[in-house]
Amino acid sequence: MAWIVLGFAGLFEIGWAVGLKYTDGFTRLWPSVLTLISMAASVILLSHALRAIPLGTGYAVWTGIGAVGTAIFGMILFGDSRAPLRLAFIGLIVIGMIGLKLSD
Repeated sequence: MAWIVLGFAGLFEIGWAVGLKYTDGFTRLWPSVLTLISMAASVILLSHALRAIPLGTGYAVWTGIGAVGTAIFGMILFGDSRAPLRLAFIGLIVIGMIGLKLSD
């Protein structure tokens, strides 16, 4: 169950990272409110997941989900680079997260 909670924490991390782009420096009300809610939800869920998952593993997977998801949304929504080398390094992050899960 803790891994599922950690997954949702990572999804909320993606939400607030992408949301930052829409807040326009926290000058737009509703994008800012939603971003702050996502931040809080992400950290609260992470704290719950860390009750059962080792700190280093949980934090690394949480940030990995956020980094990979944010990179993917950046490509889809904002035209960020899809260079093969960039995709390869994103793939390495995914492999690292899988390795951490398997070694837990």
